[in-house]
Amino acid sequence: MRAHLAALHDGLMDPAPALFAIRIKGQLGATVLSAFPVMVGRQDGTDTVLTGLLDRSALFGVLAEVEALGLELLEVRQLTRHRKSPGSGESISP
Repeated sequence: MRAHLAALHDGLMDPAPALFAIRIKGQLGATVLSAFPVMVGRQDGTDTVLTGLLDRSALFGVLAEVEALGLELLEVRQLTRHRKSPGSGESISP
């Protein structure tokens, strides 16, 4: 799978922890879910959604584990962003 990751200076990838939802094709059992101890797994139709608070390094670690296990990654969605400093003019999550 080829993907373009946003560069830090693009303003799209904040190194601070954020809540992420990662959708994986198929219903994962307890054994596979145990490979993601910082994530909470739930079934959503025929897919599994892993949700958890991750910084950039942890996100890449989870994605590497998904690849290592041969799972089909369907979606990675950032649900919340870390609050920027009060003077930045931007605030929190969508």
